[in-house]
Amino acid sequence: MNDAMKKYLLLATGIVLGLAIVLILIVENRQPGLISPLVPAALKPKPLEKYNFENLRKREYPGGEIKLEKVIKEEPSYTSWLFSFQSDGKRVTGMANLPATRSPKGEVWPVIIMLRGYADEEIYFTGLGTRKAADFFAENRFLTLAPDFLGFGESDWASEDILEARFCRPVEVLNLLASIKTLPQADSEKVAIWAHSNGGQIALSVLEIIQKPIPTVLWAPVTQGFPQSVLQYMGDPPAGGDDQGKKVKAAIEEFLRLYDPELFSIDNYFADIQSPLQVHQGTADEYIQSEWTDGFVQTLKDLGKEVNYYKYSRNDHNLSRDWDTVVSRDLQFFKNWSLRPAGK
Repeated sequence: MNDAMKKYLLLATGIVLGLAIVLILIVENRQPGLISPLVPAALKPKPLEKYNFENLRKREYPGGEIKLEKVIKEEPSYTSWLFSFQSDGKRVTGMANLPATRSPKGEVWPVIIMLRGYADEEIYFTGLGTRKAADFFAENRFLTLAPDFLGFGESDWASEDILEARFCRPVEVLNLLASIKTLPQADSEKVAIWAHSNGGQIALSVLEIIQKPIPTVLWAPVTQGFPQSVLQYMGDPPAGGDDQGKKVKAAIEEFLRLYDPELFSIDNYFADIQSPLQVHQGTADEYIQSEWTDGFVQTLKDLGKEVNYYKYSRNDHNLSRDWDTVVSRDLQFFKNWSLRPAGK
């Protein structure tokens, strides 16, 4: 081997060693959130895996003390409060309606958890989407709790991950359920759920995870699985710009590369619902097609579930034309449930 060849080999070896050292330094000092696109999907971190239904069933929900922080309004038959509780170390606020006097014989009040649908953060205020129905139930001696959810009202921030912020909401409700026992005016043995629109999807998630008999009312509920329940409301976003729709679609595309969507999807767990349900749907709903709700209810009945179903001709997403009839039916449903022995 001549001197020129030796020099060439030494130079090549030096370059290779230098590149190897640089690569090692990059890997060791890499920011946790930066993942090479060359890494196979099976080896990438899966931080959202903890939110699949199987894993959510395994964990504990400690909740925390429900604090009545300040009065929002006072009515003759009830008082509305801003309340807060803890969900996985974060503060969640909401509106609580407490009947003005204790129930007959000094007993505590049965509780209705009120879950709203979609709301724009820019216009949201505590009680939006639930306060009218909550006021009605409070007037009829039910204690109501309507969480704002993280990122809304005076709650702590939500996750910057678009999908994690969504998957956290059933967890927040499960922690709220665990917290009810800390509220002296509440009967923690008699708890029900009222939910509207996307709140219905949250409610169904909770029922499927907890697998306990919690009487539940659903108004125009989102019942399709994930991610169809998100994508069906999104058209093609306009070209250019940092459009929110593009962010959501990109997040879902990445999610589908890493996760099994069936483990995060309510329509895969309908058989696990143990709760009596009452469902309302308007035939002129601009967001939820009545055929979707028809199919959901039929699936539940085929599974042997206890469900009352009411349809309302020419009614919109908020059941505006027959609102009085709808809440009256719900009041009777909740009264019948509250008269049952605890746990029945």
